[in-house]
Amino acid sequence: NIDRIPSQPFCRELIMQVQFVVASGSFLGRPLVLQSPCLPSKASVLASVKDKKNRPCHFFQARASSEAPKALSEGETSKEGEKGKFDDWNNWDMTALETSNPNIAVGARKGKVPDIFTGNFLGTEADFVFEYRTKKTKALKNIVGDYHVARGFFDKVSLFIVKNYLADHLPAIKIPVILGIWGGKGEGKSFQTELTFKAMGIEPVIISAGELESKDAGAPAKLIRQRYLEASNVVKAGKMCVLMINDMDAGIGRFGVHTQYTVNQQMVCGTLMNIADNPTNVQMSEYSQAGCNRVPIIVTGNDLSILYAPLIRDGRMEKYYWAPTYGDRVEMCYGMFKDDGLSVEDVASLVSTFKDQSMDFYGALRSKIYDESIRAYVDEIGVGKIAKSLCNSKTPPPQFVKPDVTLDFLMRIGKKLEEEQGMVQKTRLHHEYFEYAF
Repeated sequence: NIDRIPSQPFCRELIMQVQFVVASGSFLGRPLVLQSPCLPSKASVLASVKDKKNRPCHFFQARASSEAPKALSEGETSKEGEKGKFDDWNNWDMTALETSNPNIAVGARKGKVPDIFTGNFLGTEADFVFEYRTKKTKALKNIVGDYHVARGFFDKVSLFIVKNYLADHLPAIKIPVILGIWGGKGEGKSFQTELTFKAMGIEPVIISAGELESKDAGAPAKLIRQRYLEASNVVKAGKMCVLMINDMDAGIGRFGVHTQYTVNQQMVCGTLMNIADNPTNVQMSEYSQAGCNRVPIIVTGNDLSILYAPLIRDGRMEKYYWAPTYGDRVEMCYGMFKDDGLSVEDVASLVSTFKDQSMDFYGALRSKIYDESIRAYVDEIGVGKIAKSLCNSKTPPPQFVKPDVTLDFLMRIGKKLEEEQGMVQKTRLHHEYFEYAF
Protein backbone atom coordinates (compact mmCIF):
# COMPACT_ATOMS: atom_id res chain seq x y z
CA ASN A 1 0.00 0.00 0.00
CA ILE A 2 1.21 3.47 -0.90
CA ASP A 3 -0.31 5.71 1.77
CA ARG A 4 1.33 8.92 0.73
CA ILE A 5 3.30 10.15 -2.25
CA PRO A 6 5.62 13.04 -1.32
CA SER A 7 4.78 16.21 -3.18
CA GLN A 8 7.97 18.11 -2.48
CA PRO A 9 10.75 18.27 -3.19
CA PHE A 10 10.14 16.61 -6.56
CA CYS A 11 13.09 14.84 -8.08
CA ARG A 12 13.52 13.10 -11.41
CA GLU A 13 14.30 9.68 -9.93
CA LEU A 14 11.25 9.66 -7.63
CA ILE A 15 8.85 10.58 -10.41
CA MET A 16 10.27 7.94 -12.73
CA GLN A 17 9.94 5.30 -10.02
CA VAL A 18 6.35 6.23 -9.20
CA GLN A 19 5.36 6.23 -12.86
CA PHE A 20 6.93 2.79 -13.32
CA VAL A 21 5.05 1.39 -10.32
CA VAL A 22 1.75 2.85 -11.50
CA ALA A 23 2.26 1.62 -15.06
CA SER A 24 3.08 -1.91 -13.89
CA GLY A 25 0.05 -2.08 -11.62
CA SER A 26 1.95 -3.76 -8.80
CA PHE A 27 4.48 -3.00 -6.14
CA LEU A 28 6.84 -5.70 -4.75
CA GLY A 29 4.59 -8.35 -6.28
CA ARG A 30 1.42 -7.02 -4.66
CA PRO A 31 -1.54 -5.37 -6.45
CA LEU A 32 -1.33 -1.61 -6.44
CA VAL A 33 -3.98 -0.06 -4.18
CA LEU A 34 -4.03 3.68 -3.54
CA GLN A 35 -5.84 4.67 -0.38
CA SER A 36 -4.93 7.95 1.24
CA PRO A 37 -6.87 10.81 2.84
CA CYS A 38 -4.88 13.22 0.68
CA LEU A 39 -5.92 11.52 -2.61
CA PRO A 40 -9.49 11.18 -3.96
CA SER A 41 -11.02 7.73 -4.08
CA LYS A 42 -11.68 5.80 -7.25
CA ALA A 43 -15.41 6.44 -7.09
CA SER A 44 -15.04 10.19 -6.63
CA VAL A 45 -12.57 10.43 -9.48
CA LEU A 46 -14.67 8.41 -11.93
CA ALA A 47 -17.82 10.29 -10.93
CA SER A 48 -16.15 13.58 -11.82
CA VAL A 49 -15.47 12.43 -15.37
CA LYS A 50 -18.06 14.04 -17.65
CA ASP A 51 -16.32 14.01 -21.00
CA LYS A 52 -13.00 13.32 -22.59
CA LYS A 53 -11.71 16.81 -21.79
CA ASN A 54 -12.10 16.27 -18.03
CA ARG A 55 -10.95 12.64 -18.03
CA PRO A 56 -8.88 11.57 -14.99
CA CYS A 57 -5.15 11.70 -15.35
CA HIS A 58 -3.16 8.57 -16.18
CA PHE A 59 -2.19 8.26 -12.52
CA PHE A 60 -5.74 7.20 -11.67
CA GLN A 61 -6.55 5.54 -14.99
CA ALA A 62 -3.93 2.85 -14.35
CA ARG A 63 -5.57 2.09 -11.00
CA ALA A 64 -9.08 2.02 -12.41
CA SER A 65 -8.28 -0.22 -15.38
CA SER A 66 -8.78 -3.96 -14.96
CA GLU A 67 -6.31 -4.77 -17.73
CA ALA A 68 -2.57 -4.56 -17.43
CA PRO A 69 -1.10 -1.71 -19.44
CA LYS A 70 0.07 -2.71 -22.89
CA ALA A 71 3.80 -2.66 -23.35
CA LEU A 72 4.97 -0.50 -26.25
CA SER A 73 7.61 -1.65 -28.65
CA GLU A 74 10.65 0.47 -29.38
CA GLY A 75 9.72 3.53 -31.43
CA GLU A 76 5.98 3.05 -30.80
CA THR A 77 4.01 5.79 -29.10
CA SER A 78 0.52 5.75 -27.66
CA LYS A 79 -2.19 7.99 -29.04
CA GLU A 80 -2.70 9.81 -25.79
CA GLY A 81 1.06 10.15 -25.21
CA GLU A 82 1.84 11.67 -28.61
CA LYS A 83 4.95 13.84 -28.55
CA GLY A 84 4.22 17.45 -27.75
CA LYS A 85 0.75 16.77 -26.33
CA PHE A 86 0.31 16.38 -22.58
CA ASP A 87 -2.75 16.22 -20.40
CA ASP A 88 -3.11 18.17 -17.15
CA TRP A 89 -1.17 15.69 -15.02
CA ASN A 90 1.64 15.37 -17.55
CA ASN A 91 1.99 19.16 -17.50
CA TRP A 92 2.42 18.97 -13.74
CA ASP A 93 5.00 16.19 -14.18
CA MET A 94 7.02 18.25 -16.64
CA THR A 95 6.86 21.26 -14.33
CA ALA A 96 8.14 19.07 -11.50
CA LEU A 97 11.17 18.12 -13.58
CA GLU A 98 12.02 21.76 -14.27
CA THR A 99 12.01 23.15 -10.74
CA SER A 100 13.02 21.97 -7.33
CA ASN A 101 9.77 23.05 -5.69
CA PRO A 102 6.79 23.50 -8.04
CA ASN A 103 4.44 24.39 -5.20
CA ILE A 104 6.42 27.58 -4.57
CA ALA A 105 7.56 28.35 -8.09
CA VAL A 106 4.20 27.73 -9.78
CA GLY A 107 1.54 27.41 -7.10
CA ALA A 108 -1.64 25.34 -7.09
CA ARG A 109 -3.15 27.31 -9.94
CA LYS A 110 -5.84 26.33 -12.41
CA GLY A 111 -4.24 24.93 -15.54
CA LYS A 112 -1.13 23.80 -13.67
CA VAL A 113 -2.66 20.96 -11.64
CA PRO A 114 -5.66 18.68 -12.33
CA ASP A 115 -9.03 20.42 -12.02
CA ILE A 116 -10.07 18.19 -9.11
CA PHE A 117 -7.53 20.03 -6.98
CA THR A 118 -8.80 23.51 -7.95
CA GLY A 119 -12.56 23.12 -7.75
CA ASN A 120 -15.17 25.64 -6.74
CA PHE A 121 -14.38 25.14 -3.07
CA LEU A 122 -10.81 26.45 -3.25
CA GLY A 123 -11.24 28.56 -6.38
CA THR A 124 -8.90 28.88 -9.29
CA GLU A 125 -6.11 30.21 -7.07
CA ALA A 126 -5.85 27.42 -4.53
CA ASP A 127 -2.42 28.54 -3.33
CA PHE A 128 -3.24 31.18 -0.72
CA VAL A 129 0.29 32.66 -0.71
CA PHE A 130 0.30 33.31 -4.46
CA GLU A 131 -0.64 37.00 -4.20
CA TYR A 132 1.84 37.58 -1.39
CA ARG A 133 4.65 35.84 -3.23
CA THR A 134 4.20 37.88 -6.40
CA LYS A 135 4.09 41.25 -4.61
CA LYS A 136 7.33 42.80 -5.82
CA THR A 137 6.34 46.44 -6.23
CA LYS A 138 6.44 49.40 -3.87
CA ALA A 139 2.96 50.67 -3.01
CA LEU A 140 4.19 54.19 -2.02
CA LYS A 141 1.89 54.18 1.01
CA ASN A 142 4.55 56.08 2.94
CA ILE A 143 3.72 59.23 0.95
CA VAL A 144 0.92 60.89 2.89
CA GLY A 145 -0.11 64.44 2.20
CA ASP A 146 -0.84 66.82 -0.62
CA TYR A 147 2.66 67.37 -1.96
CA HIS A 148 3.33 69.42 -5.06
CA VAL A 149 4.98 67.99 -8.16
CA ALA A 150 6.77 70.52 -10.34
CA ARG A 151 4.98 70.83 -13.65
CA GLY A 152 8.10 70.49 -15.78
CA PHE A 153 9.24 67.42 -13.85
CA PHE A 154 5.85 65.73 -14.10
CA ASP A 155 5.60 66.41 -17.83
CA LYS A 156 9.03 64.94 -18.51
CA VAL A 157 8.59 61.75 -16.48
CA SER A 158 4.98 61.06 -17.48
CA LEU A 159 5.74 61.66 -21.17
CA PHE A 160 8.69 59.27 -21.03
CA ILE A 161 6.58 56.53 -19.41
CA VAL A 162 3.66 56.88 -21.81
CA LYS A 163 5.96 56.91 -24.86
CA ASN A 164 7.50 53.62 -23.77
CA TYR A 165 4.10 51.99 -23.42
CA LEU A 166 3.20 53.27 -26.91
CA ALA A 167 6.51 52.18 -28.45
CA ASP A 168 4.89 49.43 -30.54
CA HIS A 169 2.34 51.88 -31.93
CA LEU A 170 4.86 54.52 -33.02
CA PRO A 171 6.34 53.21 -36.29
CA ALA A 172 9.94 53.84 -37.31
CA ILE A 173 10.74 55.59 -34.00
CA LYS A 174 13.31 54.33 -31.51
CA ILE A 175 12.36 55.35 -28.01
CA PRO A 176 15.00 55.12 -25.25
CA VAL A 177 14.14 52.65 -22.51
CA ILE A 178 16.16 54.45 -19.81
CA LEU A 179 15.56 57.94 -18.42
CA GLY A 180 18.43 59.39 -16.41
CA ILE A 181 17.35 62.12 -13.96
CA TRP A 182 20.37 63.94 -12.59
CA GLY A 183 21.12 67.13 -10.72
CA GLY A 184 22.31 68.58 -7.43
CA LYS A 185 22.06 66.71 -4.15
CA GLY A 186 18.86 66.93 -2.18
CA GLU A 187 16.75 68.51 -4.91
CA GLY A 188 14.02 65.87 -4.66
CA LYS A 189 14.75 63.77 -7.73
CA SER A 190 13.62 60.47 -6.19
CA PHE A 191 10.76 62.00 -4.21
CA GLN A 192 9.37 63.92 -7.18
CA THR A 193 9.59 60.75 -9.26
CA GLU A 194 7.64 58.77 -6.65
CA LEU A 195 5.02 61.53 -6.50
CA THR A 196 4.66 61.20 -10.27
CA PHE A 197 4.26 57.44 -9.92
CA LYS A 198 1.56 57.90 -7.30
CA ALA A 199 -0.31 60.42 -9.44
CA MET A 200 -0.25 57.97 -12.38
CA GLY A 201 -1.23 54.97 -10.28
CA ILE A 202 2.10 53.19 -10.79
CA GLU A 203 3.73 50.87 -8.24
CA PRO A 204 7.43 50.73 -9.23
CA VAL A 205 10.01 48.01 -8.70
CA ILE A 206 12.92 49.62 -6.84
CA ILE A 207 16.67 48.92 -6.91
CA SER A 208 19.06 50.86 -4.68
CA ALA A 209 22.68 51.70 -5.36
CA GLY A 210 23.81 49.33 -2.61
CA GLU A 211 22.44 46.37 -4.56
CA LEU A 212 24.69 47.06 -7.55
CA GLU A 213 27.70 45.42 -5.90
CA SER A 214 28.11 41.96 -4.42
CA LYS A 215 30.77 39.48 -3.32
CA ASP A 216 29.44 37.14 -6.03
CA ALA A 217 30.42 37.98 -9.59
CA GLY A 218 27.37 38.56 -11.76
CA ALA A 219 24.85 38.79 -8.92
CA PRO A 220 23.92 42.49 -9.42
CA ALA A 221 23.46 42.02 -13.17
CA LYS A 222 21.24 39.01 -12.51
CA LEU A 223 19.29 41.05 -9.97
CA ILE A 224 18.59 43.74 -12.57
CA ARG A 225 17.28 41.17 -15.04
CA GLN A 226 15.19 39.55 -12.32
CA ARG A 227 13.63 42.82 -11.20
CA TYR A 228 13.02 43.81 -14.82
CA LEU A 229 11.15 40.55 -15.46
CA GLU A 230 9.17 41.03 -12.25
CA ALA A 231 8.09 44.45 -13.51
CA SER A 232 7.31 42.86 -16.87
CA ASN A 233 4.98 40.39 -15.16
CA VAL A 234 3.16 43.30 -13.53
CA VAL A 235 2.66 44.86 -16.96
CA LYS A 236 1.50 41.52 -18.31
CA ALA A 237 -1.12 41.41 -15.57
CA GLY A 238 -2.56 44.71 -16.84
CA LYS A 239 -0.90 47.26 -14.54
CA MET A 240 1.64 49.94 -15.36
CA CYS A 241 5.03 49.43 -13.79
CA VAL A 242 8.46 51.09 -13.90
CA LEU A 243 11.88 49.82 -12.84
CA MET A 244 13.62 52.53 -10.82
CA ILE A 245 17.31 52.54 -9.83
CA ASN A 246 18.17 55.15 -7.21
CA ASP A 247 21.60 56.87 -7.04
CA MET A 248 23.08 54.75 -9.81
CA ASP A 249 26.22 56.87 -10.07
CA ALA A 250 27.03 56.02 -6.45
CA GLY A 251 26.82 52.31 -7.27
CA ILE A 252 28.67 52.01 -10.60
CA GLY A 253 30.25 55.43 -11.11
CA ARG A 254 33.98 56.18 -11.38
CA PHE A 255 35.13 58.68 -8.74
CA GLY A 256 38.67 59.25 -9.90
CA VAL A 257 41.69 56.97 -9.66
CA HIS A 258 40.90 55.98 -6.06
CA THR A 259 37.76 54.09 -7.14
CA GLN A 260 38.10 50.42 -7.99
CA TYR A 261 36.27 49.29 -11.11
CA THR A 262 34.89 45.79 -10.58
CA VAL A 263 33.56 43.04 -12.81
CA ASN A 264 30.11 43.56 -11.33
CA GLN A 265 30.12 47.20 -12.43
CA GLN A 266 31.05 46.13 -15.95
CA MET A 267 28.30 43.51 -16.03
CA VAL A 268 25.69 45.93 -14.68
CA CYS A 269 26.53 48.39 -17.45
CA GLY A 270 26.47 45.59 -20.02
CA THR A 271 23.12 44.31 -18.75
CA LEU A 272 21.51 47.76 -18.88
CA MET A 273 22.89 48.31 -22.37
CA ASN A 274 21.46 44.97 -23.50
CA ILE A 275 18.04 45.76 -22.01
CA ALA A 276 18.10 49.18 -23.69
CA ASP A 277 18.78 47.52 -27.05
CA ASN A 278 16.38 44.57 -26.56
CA PRO A 279 13.71 45.57 -24.02
CA THR A 280 11.38 42.67 -24.93
CA ASN A 281 14.03 39.93 -24.89
CA VAL A 282 15.47 39.78 -21.39
CA GLN A 283 16.56 36.30 -20.35
CA MET A 284 17.49 34.58 -17.12
CA SER A 285 19.24 31.22 -16.76
CA GLU A 286 16.96 29.46 -19.27
CA TYR A 287 16.23 30.92 -22.69
CA SER A 288 12.58 31.71 -23.37
CA GLN A 289 11.27 32.43 -26.85
CA ALA A 290 8.12 34.03 -25.45
CA GLY A 291 9.93 37.26 -24.61
CA CYS A 292 8.67 39.80 -22.09
CA ASN A 293 6.83 43.09 -21.90
CA ARG A 294 8.67 46.36 -22.34
CA VAL A 295 9.26 48.20 -19.05
CA PRO A 296 10.59 51.78 -18.81
CA ILE A 297 13.62 52.24 -16.57
CA ILE A 298 14.24 55.44 -14.59
CA VAL A 299 17.59 56.04 -12.88
CA THR A 300 18.60 58.91 -10.64
CA GLY A 301 22.03 60.32 -9.82
CA ASN A 302 24.01 63.44 -9.15
CA ASP A 303 26.46 63.15 -12.05
CA LEU A 304 25.86 60.89 -15.04
CA SER A 305 29.21 61.79 -16.61
CA ILE A 306 31.00 59.30 -14.35
CA LEU A 307 29.00 56.40 -15.82
CA TYR A 308 30.11 54.25 -18.73
CA ALA A 309 29.80 56.47 -21.82
CA PRO A 310 28.13 53.93 -24.17
CA LEU A 311 25.42 53.39 -21.57
CA ILE A 312 24.34 57.03 -21.43
CA ARG A 313 24.54 57.72 -25.16
CA ASP A 314 21.49 59.03 -27.01
CA GLY A 315 19.19 56.25 -28.10
CA ARG A 316 19.78 54.20 -24.96
CA MET A 317 19.29 56.78 -22.23
CA GLU A 318 17.29 59.98 -22.31
CA LYS A 319 18.79 62.51 -19.90
CA TYR A 320 16.97 65.12 -17.84
CA TYR A 321 18.77 67.69 -15.68
CA TRP A 322 16.59 68.65 -12.72
CA ALA A 323 17.30 72.11 -11.33
CA PRO A 324 14.14 73.56 -9.73
CA THR A 325 13.54 77.24 -10.32
CA TYR A 326 12.60 79.74 -7.64
CA GLY A 327 8.94 79.27 -8.51
CA ASP A 328 9.26 75.48 -8.29
CA ARG A 329 10.87 75.77 -4.87
CA VAL A 330 8.11 78.02 -3.56
CA GLU A 331 5.38 75.70 -4.84
CA MET A 332 7.04 72.56 -3.45
CA CYS A 333 7.77 74.19 -0.08
CA TYR A 334 4.20 75.46 0.14
CA GLY A 335 3.05 71.85 -0.30
CA MET A 336 5.13 71.00 2.80
CA PHE A 337 4.02 73.86 5.06
CA LYS A 338 0.49 74.70 4.00
CA ASP A 339 -1.00 72.33 6.62
CA ASP A 340 0.99 74.23 9.26
CA GLY A 341 -0.84 77.46 8.53
CA LEU A 342 1.82 79.25 6.49
CA SER A 343 0.73 81.40 3.58
CA VAL A 344 2.33 81.51 0.14
CA GLU A 345 3.95 84.83 1.07
CA ASP A 346 5.50 83.29 4.20
CA VAL A 347 6.89 80.39 2.22
CA ALA A 348 8.26 82.73 -0.45
CA SER A 349 10.02 84.75 2.24
CA LEU A 350 11.47 81.56 3.72
CA VAL A 351 12.80 80.38 0.34
CA SER A 352 14.26 83.81 -0.39
CA THR A 353 16.11 83.83 2.94
CA PHE A 354 17.66 80.39 2.34
CA LYS A 355 17.94 80.66 -1.43
CA ASP A 356 21.20 78.70 -1.62
CA GLN A 357 19.76 75.64 0.12
CA SER A 358 18.46 72.52 -1.60
CA MET A 359 14.97 71.11 -1.12
CA ASP A 360 16.02 68.64 1.57
CA PHE A 361 16.94 71.61 3.77
CA TYR A 362 13.27 72.59 4.04
CA GLY A 363 12.30 69.00 4.81
CA ALA A 364 14.84 68.95 7.64
CA LEU A 365 13.52 72.32 8.77
CA ARG A 366 9.99 70.99 9.11
CA SER A 367 11.18 67.91 11.04
CA LYS A 368 12.29 70.25 13.85
CA ILE A 369 8.83 71.56 14.72
CA TYR A 370 8.11 68.73 17.22
CA ASP A 371 11.45 68.90 19.02
CA GLU A 372 10.15 70.90 21.99
CA SER A 373 7.14 68.59 22.47
CA ILE A 374 9.34 65.48 22.34
CA ARG A 375 11.82 66.98 24.80
CA ALA A 376 8.98 67.69 27.24
CA TYR A 377 7.74 64.09 26.83
CA VAL A 378 11.19 62.69 27.68
CA ASP A 379 11.41 64.92 30.78
CA GLU A 380 7.97 63.73 31.91
CA ILE A 381 8.64 59.99 31.49
CA GLY A 382 12.25 60.07 32.61
CA VAL A 383 15.33 59.03 30.67
CA GLY A 384 15.60 55.73 32.59
CA LYS A 385 12.04 54.68 31.67
CA ILE A 386 11.90 55.90 28.10
CA ALA A 387 12.95 52.51 26.65
CA LYS A 388 10.08 50.64 28.34
CA SER A 389 7.67 53.32 27.22
CA LEU A 390 8.63 53.16 23.55
CA CYS A 391 9.67 49.52 22.94
CA ASN A 392 7.08 46.71 23.27
CA SER A 393 4.93 48.83 25.53
CA LYS A 394 1.32 47.86 26.23
CA THR A 395 0.37 51.50 26.56
CA PRO A 396 -0.62 53.40 23.42
CA PRO A 397 2.01 55.66 21.84
CA PRO A 398 2.05 59.29 22.94
CA GLN A 399 -0.10 61.82 21.13
CA PHE A 400 1.49 65.19 20.48
CA VAL A 401 -0.44 68.37 19.96
CA LYS A 402 0.58 70.07 16.76
CA PRO A 403 2.62 73.14 17.71
CA ASP A 404 2.07 76.58 16.29
CA VAL A 405 4.43 77.04 13.38
CA THR A 406 5.33 80.62 12.57
CA LEU A 407 7.67 82.16 10.05
CA ASP A 408 9.90 83.53 12.84
CA PHE A 409 10.22 80.06 14.37
CA LEU A 410 11.27 78.54 11.01
CA MET A 411 13.73 81.37 10.40
CA ARG A 412 15.36 80.76 13.77
CA ILE A 413 15.66 77.02 13.22
CA GLY A 414 16.95 77.57 9.68
CA LYS A 415 19.76 79.79 10.95
CA LYS A 416 20.89 77.04 13.33
CA LEU A 417 20.93 74.49 10.52
CA GLU A 418 23.02 76.80 8.39
CA GLU A 419 25.49 77.25 11.25
CA GLU A 420 25.89 73.47 11.54
CA GLN A 421 26.53 73.23 7.80
CA GLY A 422 29.13 75.97 8.04
CA MET A 423 30.94 74.22 10.91
CA VAL A 424 31.20 70.99 8.89
CA GLN A 425 32.66 72.81 5.89
CA LYS A 426 34.92 75.07 7.93
CA THR A 427 36.46 72.65 10.40
CA ARG A 428 37.33 69.71 8.11
CA LEU A 429 38.97 67.60 10.80
CA HIS A 430 40.03 64.99 8.26
CA HIS A 431 42.91 67.29 7.26
CA GLU A 432 44.21 66.99 10.80
CA TYR A 433 43.60 63.25 11.23
CA PHE A 434 44.75 62.19 7.74
CA GLU A 435 47.35 64.81 6.94
CA TYR A 436 49.54 62.29 5.16
CA ALA A 437 46.84 61.70 2.54
CA PHE A 438 46.69 65.31 1.34
